[in-house]
Amino acid sequence: MEVVVAGGTGLLGREITRALLGAGHQVTVASRSKPEKDPIDSRARWVRGDVTEPGGLVEALAGAGAVVDAVQFPNSPMENPRKGFTFERIDLQGTRNLVDAARTAGVGYFIGLSGVGAAEGAEYPWLRYKWQEEQHIIASGLPYTIFRPSWIYGERDVALNRFLGFAKFLPFVPVVGDGKTRINPLYVGDLGAHVAATLGNDAAKDGIFELGGPDIMTMDDVIRTALRVAGKRRFLLHSPRPLMKLAAGVIQFAPGRPLTPGGVDFITMDGVADTSALTATFGLPLTPLEQGLAAYLTKS
Repeated sequence: MEVVVAGGTGLLGREITRALLGAGHQVTVASRSKPEKDPIDSRARWVRGDVTEPGGLVEALAGAGAVVDAVQFPNSPMENPRKGFTFERIDLQGTRNLVDAARTAGVGYFIGLSGVGAAEGAEYPWLRYKWQEEQHIIASGLPYTIFRPSWIYGERDVALNRFLGFAKFLPFVPVVGDGKTRINPLYVGDLGAHVAATLGNDAAKDGIFELGGPDIMTMDDVIRTALRVAGKRRFLLHSPRPLMKLAAGVIQFAPGRPLTPGGVDFITMDGVADTSALTATFGLPLTPLEQGLAAYLTKS
């Protein structure tokens, strides 16, 4: 099948592309610009497709049997409204644009990536936007599968790997909040495998599946596991969440917007996925954190 992966140059999109190619599909990567310094998989082709410019999306999706929405804005979850990098503009409206273009182009299947906790009355706006995305996909009339991932890590991530980066030059690892945030960390390879396994799986059609790793852990447990696999010993230095939100109010104006008040909320919210429906439908293994980390941290 010809599959378009929108956002295929990012952490999620690259892994999904690899998995789809491995399953025998033809893949087109759609993104705002073609990466020259970090090229996409040579087996895939590239086409320009910007979800904020709906006029060009129909052409980008022409001939596709399925489309995967793996779009994220740069430096997510740290929004940058001045550049238009917000959850509302990229995640919500971008998904609406992509769904509408898929319907116009006659695409036969839509695979969306939402998030654990998406709900109409969710506490945080990005989770409410995710729920609204889901509703637009469902109302489109397109056959669909929606995944709600937990916290995703992998070789290219800038979240868990950032902690390991601190450990290279500090005797401690700074942690925002009390370290008790509960997640079941998801290896990005498992995300790719489940997306690839969706196509041709009738049981997955028109379903919403929470997706996470096999172990529910606190953020402190996750960081300590990563340090152990990387062969480092550091103590964890916690910073109170309210204090970090105040600090982020200033830090957000630094180059690159390394932290924002909303970003503090995002990285300290629980994200536990109930994988029972996922396992019953797909039957694929879920990678324990230590095993997933070892896949790239212990490379020779």
